Amino acid sequence: MTGPTTTVAAPPERTPGGRSARSLVDLVFRARELSLVIALVLLVGMTGAVNPNFLSGQGIEDILLNTAILALLAVGQSVVVITRNLDLSVGSVVGLVAFVTADVLAGGWGLVPGVVFGVAVGAACGLLNGLLVSFCRVPALVVTLGTLYVIQGVDHYIAHGRQINAVDLPPALLSLGNGAVLGVPYLPLITLVFMLLIGYYLRSYPSGREFYAIGSSPEAARLAGVPVRRRILTAYLVSGCLAGLAGVLWLARFGTVIGDSANGWELIVISAVVVGGVAITGGVGSVYGAALGALLLTTIGSALVVLRVNPFWQQAITGALLLLAISVDRVLAMRVARLLRNRSRHG
Repeated sequence: MTGPTTTVAAPPERTPGGRSARSLVDLVFRARELSLVIALVLLVGMTGAVNPNFLSGQGIEDILLNTAILALLAVGQSVVVITRNLDLSVGSVVGLVAFVTADVLAGGWGLVPGVVFGVAVGAACGLLNGLLVSFCRVPALVVTLGTLYVIQGVDHYIAHGRQINAVDLPPALLSLGNGAVLGVPYLPLITLVFMLLIGYYLRSYPSGREFYAIGSSPEAARLAGVPVRRRILTAYLVSGCLAGLAGVLWLARFGTVIGDSANGWELIVISAVVVGGVAITGGVGSVYGAALGALLLTTIGSALVVLRVNPFWQQAITGALLLLAISVDRVLAMRVARLLRNRSRHG
């Protein structure tokens, strides 16, 4: 399911084919997510045929665990990208949160206060980004590139070359990262809950659809009375909170952290979002597609390992998918524009 690409006051008109332009537009973008599902099925099927161990219970569990944190970050990033902005700082936020949360937990904090503290640190980073982008009107690329380096510097200053190991952390936290309920690991379940909640909000609430209106045309949204600055601030706050939660889950998953955990992940997250059908120009896409993009990239990486292919090809394939996704976005944008023109002509 994808969000609307424009704000429409009147009911959609019917095209000569008997189908509304809005329905055709929705169908076009749902096809993006369906194509991701088909690609996943084909990839898993072909890899499983070559190496049956790929489809073992342990193999599937590893894919889900490896996808969970990336998909959670992609969900937050997609909210920002939908508003025609970008957050390059998410990888640094994950690293900072993972280390400071490990630090306070090793220092004797309880699990719940430690988790809340980690999410609060992520929220503070998102709030800083949002204030600079929305109220100070500094370009998102400049702001988040700057905060990326600032957060990395703070992380290295706090870590000061230290390493915190799993033996220093509460067993309950480690159980969160490696435990399961009814055979399903906790981490993907947590990601699924947040994906469904945010996806439902963006699709079903007027304030959620305003994010799409901003991405489609910030000036038109402003003239329509949409609180553009507050919505952009909210988008960055959501991204920061989810990055903070991802940092806590990173700690729970791996146990051992140093000062540069998740270094470089911001580009992987953006790749997952764009491959998942969220247009980099804003206004189009869904958190479901972003999560599917994260799952596809993770599955490709796992498949290449199983097939003993040079890791270089994972980067090459990711880059090719990114270029393909951007090209498809351009084609779809032209298709949508044509549909809307036809709708106006027959109105």
